[in-house]
Amino acid sequence: MSAEPTRRLFFALWPDAAQRTALVRATARAVRHGGGRAVPEASLHVTLAFLGAVPGSRAGLLGALAARAAAAVATDALPLTLRFATLEHWARPQTLVALAREAPGSGGAVAMLAGALVTAAAAAGFGPDLKPFRAHVTVARKVLRPPRELAIHEVVWSFGELALLESRTLQSGPVYSVVASHLLGGVENMRT
Repeated sequence: MSAEPTRRLFFALWPDAAQRTALVRATARAVRHGGGRAVPEASLHVTLAFLGAVPGSRAGLLGALAARAAAAVATDALPLTLRFATLEHWARPQTLVALAREAPGSGGAVAMLAGALVTAAAAAGFGPDLKPFRAHVTVARKVLRPPRELAIHEVVWSFGELALLESRTLQSGPVYSVVASHLLGGVENMRT
């Protein structure tokens, strides 16, 4: 008897192309100096809750969890806005990340959404990553040395929806695709 196929899934905030381009431009010099491999522009995102290998038959349940969590976001916190102005070198995973802070007046809505997703996924029997949430975008991998300058020109990303993404590892690196997307502050499923 063979094991059920799994999918590597996670919840994220998925920026548009213009937002990604702005972050790539702001971090290009630091990425070059760090000597690592830049994350492809099309792959940049903010992970809210990583779930890892999920049995294919249970993936639909994650869509329902995402819809409930997205609907619970207070409409006065929308759009969710993150500001990136600092880089940090994480030595152990050898990554360079753009750190984000939430816009004033958001009430910590991004962090609350991440916490709600982790809690709901764990309660439903999934095994989410339980590390404390730090809003960031990985901009380079295999970075052996931190860049000289960690401040960047501020880049603002705004979001009106929550995405469930799948990660597939190819020879060229990870590839991400949107499985489902849900309006924040509403229950309508936007795209599946």
